[in-house]
Amino acid sequence: MTLREAEEGKEYIIKAIDTDDEELDAFLFSLGCYQGEAITVISHLKGGCVVSIKDGRYNIDNELAGAISI
Repeated sequence: MTLREAEEGKEYIIKAIDTDDEELDAFLFSLGCYQGEAITVISHLKGGCVVSIKDGRYNIDNELAGAISI
């Protein structure tokens, strides 16, 4: 399952991040978004979703949300 199918308000553990871009992987890691970390979908938006990782909230687009397996 990916973040696109996640229920709002429920905490999940990231199983994998499937991107082909090393810079994007490094950026996500700097946000605390990596395998084994907890992530919560706050709300789904038309173009993506708002997620909570550690103490931060981030807006990610649908393409990236589809690349994060939970």
